[in-house]
Amino acid sequence: MERYKWNIKWIGTQSLNKNRVLLDLAGNAEVNTPMSKSNDSTSPFSRRKDTRLVKVGKVEIGSGRSIAIQSMAATKTQNIEATVNQIKLLTEAGADIIRVAVDSKADVIALAEIRRRTDELNPTISVDLQENYRLAAEVAPYVDKIRYNPGHLHHHEKSKPIKDKVAFIAKVAATHNIALRIGVNCGSVDPQKLLKFGADDVGAMVESADEHCAMLENLGFTRYVVSLKDSDWRKVVEGNRRFSEMRPNVPLHLGVTEAGMPPDGVIKTRIAFEQLISEGIGDTIRVSLTLPFEDKGQEILAGQEILSDIAAGRFRSVPPNFDEGLNIISCPSCSRVENEAFIELAQDIKVITKFAEKEDLTIAVMGCRVNGPGETDDADIGLWCGPTGVNLKKGEELIGHFSYTEIIPRVKTLLDKTISEKS
Repeated sequence: MERYKWNIKWIGTQSLNKNRVLLDLAGNAEVNTPMSKSNDSTSPFSRRKDTRLVKVGKVEIGSGRSIAIQSMAATKTQNIEATVNQIKLLTEAGADIIRVAVDSKADVIALAEIRRRTDELNPTISVDLQENYRLAAEVAPYVDKIRYNPGHLHHHEKSKPIKDKVAFIAKVAATHNIALRIGVNCGSVDPQKLLKFGADDVGAMVESADEHCAMLENLGFTRYVVSLKDSDWRKVVEGNRRFSEMRPNVPLHLGVTEAGMPPDGVIKTRIAFEQLISEGIGDTIRVSLTLPFEDKGQEILAGQEILSDIAAGRFRSVPPNFDEGLNIISCPSCSRVENEAFIELAQDIKVITKFAEKEDLTIAVMGCRVNGPGETDDADIGLWCGPTGVNLKKGEELIGHFSYTEIIPRVKTLLDKTISEKS
């Protein structure tokens, strides 16, 4: 099957500094202006919020510093050689911060070796924790920042109050002199918040983030940033605007999660970033794209280009009818992907659904259990990928579990049926 390939010219590492020379998609050289707060009143960067400074290793976030660009290693953390190579690739692409997932003690052991082998690169490493918050104490000696997800803290030690778990994480961070990120995600919002806010899922995300800020600050811990991510760029804009109004001094990490494959994933992200950064909102960014492991550097290049254009006042036109018709969302390839076949599957879904591009439907292709259940519940058709097969869903209804070799015709049949029912 002919899959979509997005080609962007690679940039030499010697030009990858805060005044970067970038190549646009047509191959034309353009000089970037600094991405820090500008004294030029006409520059979008002159309106940046006066957020507090948060140090993450050698990187400084907030307080008018240059907007840091992040990415995440796509390889299995326990595959040490592959993850070391991924960190090298992302470092060469110009990543300021690189995130690595840790879900087990075996991952912690691997992380220690990864840190040792990449020591000469001096990467700024953030670790991504999900359900087991106690792993924070074990990973802290090897990282510069810990990201925890408020929506997952209720899974582990269910009888323990959330505030006690947050206190544990904050104490670890303070002891090891590292930063935190409160990472709220639409696909895994605290269930109690969802019950409270109903259809206002943006409100649920904002309140969750605000409560965790209060918990940390009541503990005297202020070395943190916040992210509020959704696969819908509109909700990303709304959520970050609302939060920034409530807590204007807190640095924000921007991103459209599960943005999907290029070029649509880049366009969704660009729309959100152009609006928020032009309003002074945003201190660090990630462009989350579904890409083969060897192409993860394209996330950094896309982020560089977007920031370069915003700094220069170049706002790209949104393609006509961009938000109309079929919407395919897919999570960024990361170390939690259960099977690398997920990436090819996402590309194949884009191809086989081309005939339905004008249909007002959402298809979600998710690579793991972290956000898979929540994101596929909200889609017309959902594919939640596991190690050996794919859970096919219609809304919240599970249609069945199918192998990677038989899933495509099943999706096609379900899509035909869904279109017929809607018409």
